Amino acid sequence: MWEQFQSIFFQFGWRDVLDIALIAFILYKLIVLIRGTRAVQLLKGLVLLLIATVVVRQLGLTAIDWVLRQVMTIGLIAIPIVFQPELRRGLEQLGRGKIFVRTSHIYGEIDLQKVIEEIIKGIQVLVKNRIGALIVMERETGINEFIETGIHTDAYVSAELLINIFMPRTPLHDGAIIIRGNKIMAAGCYLPLTENPHLSKELGTRHRAALGISEYTDAVAIVVSEETGALSLANNGKLTRYLDNKTLEKMLFNFFQPSSNNSSFWQWRSS
Repeated sequence: MWEQFQSIFFQFGWRDVLDIALIAFILYKLIVLIRGTRAVQLLKGLVLLLIATVVVRQLGLTAIDWVLRQVMTIGLIAIPIVFQPELRRGLEQLGRGKIFVRTSHIYGEIDLQKVIEEIIKGIQVLVKNRIGALIVMERETGINEFIETGIHTDAYVSAELLINIFMPRTPLHDGAIIIRGNKIMAAGCYLPLTENPHLSKELGTRHRAALGISEYTDAVAIVVSEETGALSLANNGKLTRYLDNKTLEKMLFNFFQPSSNNSSFWQWRSS
């Protein structure tokens, strides 16, 4: 057995070892690059299609196999379009020499109750004083591409910080803040606007941006209207308006409370 292992091992030269190591390192960096973006979910979909194709061929289902092959062919053409933000981000990082920078991962349980309490306390003041605000809370789909459009903060969520960020005439009051776990990752972030043509004309840019990010990802967006002080929440492309604090708190717990089937839901990524 040992002689067999030695004969196989010594067939590889140092160039082969270097080649394999470089490929492994590049694949690792590619995984780090797409971590925290929508590309993760898209890749999962591609993997499921590949598995389905193999299973269908093994079962000899010719018609379904033909359909899946056509879908895969179209998918290969569509990949550069779908992954355009990630490809652009990767090329930018390569140009800046940052693609090989070491990244860190911080995992851990967070106090969901405390995070939501701080958000509600801050929102109470914003609503009372009719201070416009847009707060995005990341869920399963990573939104790093939007975090990068703002000013990096990486600060723990607190009511005082939320109020201070959205105070009028402060540098960060325009745009959205993005929360990941128990941290405000960035402020002054730019979000995609909804393309829904049937929205009420009275809805401003904040509401349209909240709907846009909720259509684009599974994030939850909280809006405080500057004109009326009304509190709204956007999720899955739907806007719920005129909420009170208790209702908002209950909705946030429903969205983010870890379930027994997903105990690591609130083990957030850090980049």
